[in-house]
Amino acid sequence: MHRTKMALVSALLTLAFGLGAVPAQALDLTNVAYVQTATAPTSIPVGHAEFCASRPAECRPNTEVVAAMPLTPARWQQLLDVNTNINTTIVPVTDEILYQVSEFWTYPNGYGDCEDFALAKRRDLIKAGWPASTLLITVVREANGNGHAVLTVRTDRGDLVLDNQDGDVRLWSETPYQFIKRQAQDNPGQWVDMIDSREMIIAAVN
Repeated sequence: MHRTKMALVSALLTLAFGLGAVPAQALDLTNVAYVQTATAPTSIPVGHAEFCASRPAECRPNTEVVAAMPLTPARWQQLLDVNTNINTTIVPVTDEILYQVSEFWTYPNGYGDCEDFALAKRRDLIKAGWPASTLLITVVREANGNGHAVLTVRTDRGDLVLDNQDGDVRLWSETPYQFIKRQAQDNPGQWVDMIDSREMIIAAVN
């Protein structure tokens, strides 16, 4: 596990730093390293709407919108550390078991489901200095058709995914998911549809 993680770190750092930094004006958010989105807002997941109603300060428009965070070695390490820490200290439990409801978004208190993991990672990265506009709760569809939530992190090297089902931090296109919608960068209380044009094989649900 440690050897695999270090190999991934080495590969990404070679990509990110071996070719030199990309100037801000050269950043192209339309390339394949980024998931494209629709321009108009879409429906907000019920659980997140309720989360925002109870914590309105966390869902206000961002006063400063950073399109993508420069991925330095220190910031890459922060992503690894936060992903590992949350994944290993929170016990995955469904909302039905924890709260006796089908959907309830909140910060985990030792237990939580996928969106709770994503919320905790977003909170910890904001505390570490990451702009909120680069940390986006995202709804995806698994190969079996089930819904799932991850944290998408926008960097100058592409959209990276922090997932409670995967110990590695991966580029979005290297995950097994179909990307459905995510928070808007300028307003975490709004959501936008994602345009995932990759050919996906969705297993039939028995």
